[in-house]
Amino acid sequence: MPRRIIVLTAVHAPSARYLPDAWDSLRAQRLPEGWEWHWLIQEDGRTDQVLPRVPDDPRVSFHQGRPGGPGVARTMALAHADGAYVKVLDADDLLTPGALARDLAALEADRTLGWATSRVLDLLPDGTTAGFPGDPRHGPIEPGALLDPWKSGGFRAPVHPATLFVRRDLLLALGGWMALPASEDTGLLLALNAVSRGWFTADTGLHYRKWPGQVTGQSAHTDPVERAARMTVVEARARALAQRRPEQT
Repeated sequence: MPRRIIVLTAVHAPSARYLPDAWDSLRAQRLPEGWEWHWLIQEDGRTDQVLPRVPDDPRVSFHQGRPGGPGVARTMALAHADGAYVKVLDADDLLTPGALARDLAALEADRTLGWATSRVLDLLPDGTTAGFPGDPRHGPIEPGALLDPWKSGGFRAPVHPATLFVRRDLLLALGGWMALPASEDTGLLLALNAVSRGWFTADTGLHYRKWPGQVTGQSAHTDPVERAARMTVVEARARALAQRRPEQT
């Protein structure tokens, strides 16, 4: 497997305007000698509004497909993900300097780790940032450690799935992102935590943009009936996977 990190971005037309900012944050990343990154952009749909925002660079590839939501777009993009690792970068978010190198260092140093996440700051419309309390300690996250806090905390995971960095083979073994209209990234995060150890970096790794058009800000995202169904299946999958995890000795 190439010593390559696939930075995977699902994008739809309304968020395409932020791709240049995401690109700038990616170009600023520095990796250890012998490693490279490739930016894989997958449009959720087929329009003429995204391609003009895609950088003309050999390290960037662009694909389209019929619309199905960000989870479907990301999973379809795995057909083109030929690196050892996959890093999520939403189209409207920004990596902080050193984010890729920190994730890579953690997983390269410990083969028992399957994935990594990091601290997040919200990027507000006025350009300021805001954090929130409750981050775990810097270091490993043991299998099963996220599920109960997620449920008791109002279905908010202790770490942010938008910062996910994961071994490609593990991601494929779990089938990619869940087939849900939303919360597909949380579903994947809890599934990963059900079967493998993870890592949390206390350094900020992502600026999570808040803007009126983002999917999580739409009314459908908080519909109580659909939300309850999503949370039920996310929890059930994580618990079923945990039951099948071999006991560690």
